[in-house]
Order: sequence, then C-alpha cells, then structure tokens
Amino acid sequence: MTSRFMLIFAAISGFIFVALGAFGAHVLSKTMGAVEMGWIQTGLEYQAFHTLAILGLAVAMQRRISIWFYWSSVFLALGTVLFSGSLYCLALSQSAFVGVCHSGWRRELPRGLGVNVSWCYPF
Repeated sequence: MTSRFMLIFAAISGFIFVALGAFGAHVLSKTMGAVEMGWIQTGLEYQAFHTLAILGLAVAMQRRISIWFYWSSVFLALGTVLFSGSLYCLALSQSAFVGVCHSGWRRELPRGLGVNVSWCYPF
C-alpha cells in the first residue's frame, strides 16, 4: 500500500462518514432507538478522527517515506473498518457481523487493539 492508496482510502472513508451521518440524521433517527443511534454516533466520531489521521499520514508519506507512517496508517485503516464498521453493522442489523460485532470483551479487544496500536506505532 502506498500513500496514494491511503489517500483513496481516506477519501472513501470521508464520503462514507458524511453519507452515513446525513442518512442517520435524516432517516435512521426516525426509525431507530437511542441505543442504536448512539452506536452509530460513536462509530462516526471514531471514523472522522481516524480518517483525518490517515489523511495526514498519507500526506506525510508523500513527503517522507517511513515504515512507521505506513504501518500506522494500515493499523488505523484496519481499526476503522473493524471498529466503526462493526458498530454500524450492530446498529443496522441487530446481529453479529462475522464474529466482529459482539458486546463481549473477547470480541472488543482485537478491533480496539488495532486502533490503539496504530496511534502508538509512529512513536
């Protein structure tokens, strides 16, 4: 994966963030309960911050090639897809998503760990 791939990922993630945020505000808020909307809101918050971080790392990778920037952006992308995606899945379908969506701690650890490792990796 190159900086170009991460820029594309950040653009797609940003689009999904805006689209799902608007869809949630205008459509889902009328059909979902407060708990499900809370899951979507949490997923959107994490996705927004991590999309900006991936964008920043992709720009940094264009200026300076660094294995640390690369792996940090990979872990951020993976953590975003697993964490935010599982929250969206849980809220929209009320079912487990291939063992990723579950409230148990054994399923929370891997997706949260990917996000946390990505923040620490550049240092």
